[in-house]
Amino acid sequence: MRPWLFWLIIVAVGLAFIAVSRLYLTNEYFYFAGYVVLEYIVLSTAWNILGGYTGYTNFGTGAFFASGAYSSAVLHKLPALVHSTFALTIPPIPLPVMIFVGGIVSGAMGLGTGYLTLRLRGVFFAIATLALSIVVQTLIVNWDFVGGSRGIYVIRPANAPLGGGYIQYLFTLMTVLAVVAVGIARSIEQSRLGLGLATIRDDELAAEASGVPTLRLKLVATTISGALMGMAGAPLPYYVTYLDPTSSFNLAYAVNAVAMPVIGGMTSWIGPLIGAILLGTIQQLGSVGFFLEGFFRIPPTVNLLIVGVLLIVFVIIAPNGIVGLVQSWRRKREA
Repeated sequence: MRPWLFWLIIVAVGLAFIAVSRLYLTNEYFYFAGYVVLEYIVLSTAWNILGGYTGYTNFGTGAFFASGAYSSAVLHKLPALVHSTFALTIPPIPLPVMIFVGGIVSGAMGLGTGYLTLRLRGVFFAIATLALSIVVQTLIVNWDFVGGSRGIYVIRPANAPLGGGYIQYLFTLMTVLAVVAVGIARSIEQSRLGLGLATIRDDELAAEASGVPTLRLKLVATTISGALMGMAGAPLPYYVTYLDPTSSFNLAYAVNAVAMPVIGGMTSWIGPLIGAILLGTIQQLGSVGFFLEGFFRIPPTVNLLIVGVLLIVFVIIAPNGIVGLVQSWRRKREA
């Protein structure tokens, strides 16, 4: 399928999804739950650009995600700061601008981190990204302007720009981000960049010997991945209305960002999408608890347990994820 046709299809699907939700869904819980699932689509797709396409496991998802969230918190407080310091009045900064700035901040951090750590490989790179998350969290905890360890309250605007409730507006923005993330991932997979990243994943030494600019390609992947994670985190202050290091560096973000591509399949753009929809939906059902045939209840504290169990099962029986299972079944059928 040609790239422009794919973009046309996913944009049409995204617009139809938004329109149907606005017309037929009146329960706000759908938007709260759907926002989280869409957020995980962006995060897992972003993680897969570096972890799946390139083969570099990144445990620093929380750092990039939180950087986007706290960028929005800074911009939220900026008009008041300018007014108190310079006696100037500036209008509130729109959320789409905050998302764009969050992407720039996290993308720049990804570029810098990649330049310092991408010469490491395997477990050493994974440990370095985990250390990055700890460093960023320590800095935020000690940054009084954004509340430090106490956190910061963010009051949502009274009126949503697109009508309806503000949670519907956040849902719409996250749908747009999910479409953009999936489109970028598929475009990378089908491009020369994707081929270069695949050679790095399969055998980096052979790729270097063949003249592939491995460091440059890895830096591009790290920057794009970090930027998308930051954009996913930028609306978080307006979703939770109270932002603190505990919520922004939640372990669930790092665990799910890895588990969803692994369960869905890491070698294709559609794998993280499948994994995020599957796991995200299960977790949202589990977060409120539900009854099965009137006698069995899944408590809201087992989300990460569900992820862990599914991750172990898929690593053992389907290391290539759901996409790998489908491809294997097709090959057997054709044979």
